[in-house]
Amino acid sequence: MHLAEYRTFDALGLADLVARSQVTAHELLDAAMEAVADRNPVVNAVVNLFDDQARKAIEAGLPEGPFRGVPFAIKDLWTNVAGITTSNSSRLFVSVPSVDSEIVARYRRAGLVLFAKTNTPELGLSPTTEPAMFGPTSNPWDPAFSAGGSSGGAAAAVASGILPMSHATDGGGSIRIPASCCGVFGLKPTRARISLAPDRGEGWGGMSTQHVVSRSVRDSAAALDACAGAVPGDPYWAPPPAGPYVAEVGRDPGSLRVGLVVEAPNGVSASGPCREAVEQTARRLDSLGHRVDPVSWPFDRDLMARAQASIIGPSVAAAVAARLNQLGRDLQPDDLEEVSARVAEAGRSASAVDYINSASAMHQIGRTMATVFERIDVLLTPIPL
Repeated sequence: MHLAEYRTFDALGLADLVARSQVTAHELLDAAMEAVADRNPVVNAVVNLFDDQARKAIEAGLPEGPFRGVPFAIKDLWTNVAGITTSNSSRLFVSVPSVDSEIVARYRRAGLVLFAKTNTPELGLSPTTEPAMFGPTSNPWDPAFSAGGSSGGAAAAVASGILPMSHATDGGGSIRIPASCCGVFGLKPTRARISLAPDRGEGWGGMSTQHVVSRSVRDSAAALDACAGAVPGDPYWAPPPAGPYVAEVGRDPGSLRVGLVVEAPNGVSASGPCREAVEQTARRLDSLGHRVDPVSWPFDRDLMARAQASIIGPSVAAAVAARLNQLGRDLQPDDLEEVSARVAEAGRSASAVDYINSASAMHQIGRTMATVFERIDVLLTPIPL
């Protein structure tokens, strides 16, 4: 398969070619490797290649899943591929796990061919992707601009044509920000829709989830179908959907109630071009028969910022402490980047009462937002949230 042709298909489209024997999984992997060689020197989206393992998986026989034969990459953040280095873009956390994360096992069962890991900021703490360990990921549309973060490598890999779909995670915008920056589709599923087993029950007090960024909406839906569902022992889980997500793609939604907000929760308004784009979208939706009404954020902005910080900081501090305990040593000055070290230090100074109060505050903010969605079906905003 020529690289130009490879880049015209989404993941389901490539899988259909494999199913109809129009192309082989080996040929798709060759095309993906060619795309890495072509674009990665510019964007720095891929930080670890393990195509030898991928070829062995193909030769052993791929499951008859919806994405059989499609090349795929895993974000290098708290997600393990057995036998492949996981680093979280941090020198402190470099390790080689012996067991797949549950979501990786489900990707394999879906027929995906795992061959690479993508770039992320250290410990996923930044809305841009510029780790000291691997260097910055650039925006495929203009390398002078950021690809966003923390799933910047994943979004850049998809936008640059290396992959039609790539694994991503999101705690505070880490799927949605790079999807916005790179012009790809990003969905943050509700908490516990996808299990974090076997190593974690939840991330960042339930704020952190994982899924994909993709070229098409139907790929995202099919990937959610393949990966959704609890594992025995999970602390909680999302209610099962009424039917397959992929069946909803293209369905007539009827007349939707659309809420429009043009400023971020911290009060910052969108810049001119972004605001114009969202207002143009609102006019388009109105012309299609949907009802568009302005809404405002219903919660205390400062409270949310404080609550997030008081959850993320202790979570990072606990992860660092656990890693140091594994290594049997104290923290060294060059173990963490400055931002990560500061977040961990702030987390160590927070009390258990701070954490519990912050978790309660985030729960209340969630309930308050739910009242907004009793009045609207969709929230339209130029700000990745």
